[in-house]
Amino acid sequence: MASKVRTTADATVAPEEAMKLLREGNDRFVKGAPQATRTNEAMRKDLVDKGQAPHTAIIGCADSRAPLETVFDAMPGDIFVLRNAGNTCTHAEGSMVGSLEFCTGKLGSRMILVVGHTKCGAVYGAANAYLEAKKKSETASVTCALEGLLLDLAPVAEKAVADMGANTDPEDVAAHAVKVNVFHTIDFLLKYSAPIREKVRSGQVEIQGAVYHLETGKVEFMGRSPQQSELLSSTMGLPPSMTQEGGRVGGYGPPARGVHGVRTTADAAVPAEAALKMLKEGNERFAVGAPLSKHASLKMREALVSHGQAPHAAIMGCADSRAPLETVFDAMPGDIFVLRNAGNTCTHAEGSMVGSLEFCAGKLGSKLILVLGHTQCGAIAGATQTHLASKAGGSKAAGSALEGLLQGLSKVAAQAEEELGVGMDQKQLISHTIKTNVFTSMEFLLKYSQLLRDLVKSGNLEIQGGVYHLETGRVEFLGRSPKQAELLSSDTSLPPSLAALPIRTTTDGPLPHPQALKLLKEGNERFVVGAGISGKVTPDMRRALVKEGQAPHTAIIGCADSRAPLETVFDAMPGDIFVLRNAGNTCTHAEGSIVGSLEFCLGALNSKMVLVLGHTACGAIKGATATYLSKTGAAKPQVNKALDALLEGLSVVAGKASQELGAGASQDDIANLAVKLNVFHTIDFLLQYSPLIRGKVESGEVEIQGGIYDLETGRVEFLGRSPAQAALVKSADKMPPSLS
Repeated sequence: MASKVRTTADATVAPEEAMKLLREGNDRFVKGAPQATRTNEAMRKDLVDKGQAPHTAIIGCADSRAPLETVFDAMPGDIFVLRNAGNTCTHAEGSMVGSLEFCTGKLGSRMILVVGHTKCGAVYGAANAYLEAKKKSETASVTCALEGLLLDLAPVAEKAVADMGANTDPEDVAAHAVKVNVFHTIDFLLKYSAPIREKVRSGQVEIQGAVYHLETGKVEFMGRSPQQSELLSSTMGLPPSMTQEGGRVGGYGPPARGVHGVRTTADAAVPAEAALKMLKEGNERFAVGAPLSKHASLKMREALVSHGQAPHAAIMGCADSRAPLETVFDAMPGDIFVLRNAGNTCTHAEGSMVGSLEFCAGKLGSKLILVLGHTQCGAIAGATQTHLASKAGGSKAAGSALEGLLQGLSKVAAQAEEELGVGMDQKQLISHTIKTNVFTSMEFLLKYSQLLRDLVKSGNLEIQGGVYHLETGRVEFLGRSPKQAELLSSDTSLPPSLAALPIRTTTDGPLPHPQALKLLKEGNERFVVGAGISGKVTPDMRRALVKEGQAPHTAIIGCADSRAPLETVFDAMPGDIFVLRNAGNTCTHAEGSIVGSLEFCLGALNSKMVLVLGHTACGAIKGATATYLSKTGAAKPQVNKALDALLEGLSVVAGKASQELGAGASQDDIANLAVKLNVFHTIDFLLQYSPLIRGKVESGEVEIQGGIYDLETGRVEFLGRSPAQAALVKSADKMPPSLS
């Protein structure tokens, strides 16, 4: 016979009636005559539409041999089930208590049953661990969450031994501990839940215990806890893990807190050794699943604001979402000063990282810096692959900030590979690179910060490393860098990104064109990856440029487009590049000005490199293309203003692009090719109409090349020389058309 399901449409079930339903259900289960075997669509719809109204809440063991709905032959909607190993509130008690308060409060259940079972692995394990530790007269160690669970069940085993005598067979002690544990859980609920206590006191709710016998299937109902009357007078309002003063003391305990419940400037500075101990203890609590740092009250937050922060440690960790530092170290607001980026590195934005740590150690008084890597780090894995690809001949310029980051970190992978030697696989290399990277970051801090070095030398700061293991939740503490003593003698005081580029003046002399081209490429690479270092110009630099005069390494003809600022694109300092710009980077109009300016730069200033730079989506070239196409139609374009004349002159380039592409080419295709052809058209003009430029190019003294700046990527495509250069350097002398 199929049973109906309970919903909110049914009347509340009194505790005695709920117990009767549980006993009857268990009897049917024992006899092999269950009724709660089928549900149908209408029943499931009722449970959804009308909502649940379980007659009983049960805390049971997670053991797969004790399925509570089956043991009590219960239908969906009958019982509200909470299960964990050992049917206990030892860990995550807030979850268990809160869930029962929800069931008895919001859902209206009036019966709570705590059910243990015979041969319970968790309780037997706790009893055996307790007896073994007692033999050795030592406290059981905690190296995993399971051991933490067993350790916290030790009071149950201790009471079982006290009840039965010290010489009782361990098997009998464990069997009795199952019953003791049931009442231990009931007592916890009564002690730490004011809502449940009040409901029991008023008779609204009943809490009883039971043991399910795996051997027979029979549930032994044990009634109320012997301590219920006493516990109903308790004034406790929250489980220990949900209070600041609560916690455990068997192998691990609560973190030190300040006078306001959180650390502020009202508290004394924490020595490095003590700070490291706090981190280790916090991580231990996290690893065994017993965190204490959950709630910061309004008063605590107000104290942090009014008194200010005084973190006991600064941590530089990875941005990986699986490694939340405050959680990993079970830290309260105000405990740790956290810096994070992908790869816990100083490869990029190192000034920010170093400056932040100098602030924390110098101004806030923290005595410990921990650099923390973690296993399975995606940034390190990517950097290792980048390194291996470069070894195989696959090296390429960074195409994004991420690629720049990975290339920067790939040096760490190269160092790790050298340390491991031949024969290691990629997994081993990545694992070792993670540790190597931690030490590399520590060494960067020591090398590039005078303030941090001084604090370490004086004993007022400790810098150590660690690796957080995602698999276990534990932090492996690595200690100091092996190179610390050596690095403390460094005299560098600024990270590379904070050290300004030098300026060029006439005292530097001419720069050969290969080096000039290299500077342009390196500068553009910095611009692309967002690591520009130009712009830090001091008054002394400006005075030197005035007094000593300019000596630009390169002259650039570029477009006037505001989206293509040449000094920025090449991350250049004042004095580096001699810039000529007009719409379309052309010599079509005012060519005498362009040619004469270049002759001045190459002759008087002695620059050895000329770059003609176009750019994608050039408005002038698009306009010239439209002008060219309109000339092929019936209506001829009119030249009424200077812009019309400019586009008319550039339309020659568009015409050449159209011819190369052939019939059917779109206007965009023509314009795109015309950008490139226009670069060479300008180079050819310079070679054709300037004997000075032509002579310097022919002799090899000066190099003229072309490039295209991609507005979308920020990258410059270097095109090299004009295909017509060899012929043009032999051409007869001519003056620019506008000067002839």
